[in-house]
Amino acid sequence: MTAATLTTGLVATPAAAHGRPGTGPTPLRRAHAHNDYEHPRPLLDALDHGFTSVEADIWLVDGELLVAHDAVDLDPARTLEALYLDPLLARVRANGGSVHAGHRAPLQLLIDIKTAGDPTYRELSRRLRPYHSILSSATGGRVHPRAVTAVISGDRAARVPMTEERVRHAFYDGRLDDLGTAAPASFIPLISSNWTSSFRWLGEGPIPPAERRLLRDIVGRAHAARQRVRFWATPDVPGPARDAVWRELVAADVDHLNTDDLPGLAAFLRSGTDG
Repeated sequence: MTAATLTTGLVATPAAAHGRPGTGPTPLRRAHAHNDYEHPRPLLDALDHGFTSVEADIWLVDGELLVAHDAVDLDPARTLEALYLDPLLARVRANGGSVHAGHRAPLQLLIDIKTAGDPTYRELSRRLRPYHSILSSATGGRVHPRAVTAVISGDRAARVPMTEERVRHAFYDGRLDDLGTAAPASFIPLISSNWTSSFRWLGEGPIPPAERRLLRDIVGRAHAARQRVRFWATPDVPGPARDAVWRELVAADVDHLNTDDLPGLAAFLRSGTDG
């Protein structure tokens, strides 16, 4: 099974926006919920809008993995298990093996490590094992896809302990420097980058031709290696500029569009722009 299998999803069209009778919304393969845990109902609000990727920031505190953006917001009740892993396990079991009822589209769980990467990942790896029945894994370069794929972002020191594992229940979120390297898609299935580090265009007027070429070159190189692409720090204020950037990202076949505005991105993708 190739790493590309992890990302197979469905694209919504206006006629299929609400899925088949008795199911939830048709999954949106490009929809990524940035800082998902800050919504009123972490995970659930995103899934109700058809999102197929959600992001959780974690902190290792006294042996627990707590979910928050900043240290001041840490709450012992808001653990990774309570907000994400336990609800996902229950949902996949209830749906007969899938996150989205009636659809086989997998979910990417992007886990952003905020504390020291090595000890935090080692604890995270231990915490993921009880959920092996729903998590994609990799053994000796071979990927075994399941309903949820955990991808590790944040502190780069997580990479070393990940490479040491014989069986991994998580994958690594690469950077542009990882494009074209020996690291395979079975380890780095995702390439993420800060939009403003490579592009000056923020949606006002046409995108400069050189920046359009750069965007398509990045995507083309990643896809040739069976890796997906995500940019963070793209414009996210509702309006023509944001829509212009999203249209360029879709036209370039960027795999994940980053947003805090769940209904806004869902409406954009269901408008037929992505279809």
